Amino acid sequence: MTILKKIRSWISSLAIAFVLSLIIGIFLFQPYKVDGHSMDPTLRDNQRVYVSKLSHTFSYFPKYGDIVIIDSRVDRDRDFMDDVMDNPLFQLILNKDDNYFYVKRVIGKPGDVLELKEHILYRNGIPLDEPYVKEAMNESDEEKWVVPDKHIFVMGDNRNNSEDSRAIGYIPLNHVIGTKVL
Repeated sequence: MTILKKIRSWISSLAIAFVLSLIIGIFLFQPYKVDGHSMDPTLRDNQRVYVSKLSHTFSYFPKYGDIVIIDSRVDRDRDFMDDVMDNPLFQLILNKDDNYFYVKRVIGKPGDVLELKEHILYRNGIPLDEPYVKEAMNESDEEKWVVPDKHIFVMGDNRNNSEDSRAIGYIPLNHVIGTKVL
């Protein structure tokens, strides 16, 4: 009888730990691994970052310059099940590939006009001071973007080696998974 009680106690403890881990990972805090060099020199390939998911949970915009984790699949809607299945526990169990998560920096918010002129990025007519950028952009064509409502514009710090909003488009607010804290 005591062995069954111990087994039940272990199972209930594991179940509680699993549920708490899911809740924390879905709503509050989650680790991610940087994959690639698009954020050089700020973040390195394979570096671990820890992300506050409060902006995602409560649907508020990150600040300019924040480093965010985004779901790059902007052509589809995200729902709660995406948040559940993107939890590290389920990714481990299902051996799921998460190559659609990108680590980028917030450059524009709704209504911002972003312009690239002579290798310099402007937001609302003011040149951005970006000491974190690895090198000047190679692009020579002048480009202009107007960030739509409920979206952000992101770029990597290694602008010449970054698949960001210039390539994938504007990022819907619900595709911003979280903001880097560590």
